[in-house]
Amino acid sequence: MEKASPGSSASLPRLQARVLSLAFTRGDLETLGSRHLVYGLLVVWAVGLGRYWDHPDPYLVQALGLGSLAVMAALAGFLYLVLLPLRPARWSFVHLLTFLSLTALPALLYAIPVERVLDLADARAVNAWFLGAVAIWRVAMLARYLSVWTGLSGPVLAAALVLPLALIVVALTLLNLEKAVFNVMAGLREDGTPGDVAYLVLFLVTGASFVVSPVLALLYGFAVWRRRKDWSRA
Repeated sequence: MEKASPGSSASLPRLQARVLSLAFTRGDLETLGSRHLVYGLLVVWAVGLGRYWDHPDPYLVQALGLGSLAVMAALAGFLYLVLLPLRPARWSFVHLLTFLSLTALPALLYAIPVERVLDLADARAVNAWFLGAVAIWRVAMLARYLSVWTGLSGPVLAAALVLPLALIVVALTLLNLEKAVFNVMAGLREDGTPGDVAYLVLFLVTGASFVVSPVLALLYGFAVWRRRKDWSRA
């Protein structure tokens, strides 16, 4: 069967569905091109708008959805540089950015104003479930991308996936310690926010990331050494 040129084959909705269902193949990834990137960035922008549309006092870049675009570009750049020493096959910043943008759609769950229809306790629980579900879903898509596209596997794949994510969680939490976090730590006051439990989950995950980071760093160092050894034999 003849392979399609990059960006020219399956329809965008079909490819988006295959990415979200974890059914995408290397052939699907080979078709990624500029139209997929434009579409993905539009989704990221829409997610950014939705995330803050009912926020009482957002920054201008947040209200315009530009913050999400900046975070997506920074995330792609960070992953690209951190994984570069592992020498992944077919490693490209633009390709990685394009794929990551296609994983953004589930984050539209954050735009659902659950606090408008639920009481505070239920809104907290729902937001926590949204946070966990979206995070696990997007990590699963990234793991499959690295496995299918880069040829990484075993301990090397684990190092490529887990260490960057742990560092990202720590960095994002340190940069986003809003008042709700401190309210949570003080005992989840009744006049808190619907995001309190989600912040608590993020806070606990961050603590775990601090604890396991030294082990992950050792695993990453071993993975880099192993990949260099494999390349020297090739």
